[in-house]
Formats: sequence, C-alpha cells, structure tokens
Amino acid sequence: MVEKRKTGRSKKRLSLRFGTDTPSRLAFTEDVSPRGLFIKTTNLCPPGTLIQIELELPDSEPVFLEGMVKWSKKVPPQVIHLVRKSGMGIKITQFIAGEERYRRFIDELRRTS
Repeated sequence: MVEKRKTGRSKKRLSLRFGTDTPSRLAFTEDVSPRGLFIKTTNLCPPGTLIQIELELPDSEPVFLEGMVKWSKKVPPQVIHLVRKSGMGIKITQFIAGEERYRRFIDELRRTS
C-alpha cells in the first residue's frame, strides 16, 4: 500500500480516553503525528465518526482534542497484542486544550528519533 501521509509518524505509546460524547473508554496510542494518531483498541467507532480524546502526555496536563475516525480494523480481543494496526486511525480535527503542548511533544519526538 502506498503511503498517503505527508508528515511522518512517530511510534509512541500514550494513555488516552476517547468517546463520541465524552472521553470515557481507555486505550493507548501506537503512533502519533502532527495531524493524527493511531488508537489501539477493540472498541471501534465507524469511519466518519467524530470522537472526543483526552490524551495523557508524559509529565504534562492532558491534551483535549476532537478527531475523525478515518479507518478502523477489528480483531478479536484475544489477539490484539499480536496483530499490527488493530484499532482506529484518527485525523485531528480540532484542539480543545493543549495544542501547543502537543506540538512541542511531537517536535521533541521527531528530534530524538
């Protein structure tokens, strides 16, 4: 498959909560970028769904953002740890709080990679 992204992703596991109305489901990122992130989860939302995300950055206050599910891949919960890319690809649509902290975090990840 041809890579469509203009910006690179950085592998990073961060704790987060997400949901359609309020961020209530616990999950983790697998990778992050300036424009999106991948959420590893078995609790999928269909593509096109807007979700609310509360992202925990290391040693920082949470970042609150809204994202759109661009794609999702479902696998049985028993094998989620074995399968690459089981979860949802999210495009960030807007930041509610913490955009500057998120951008600094991404820049730092890129410098150290």
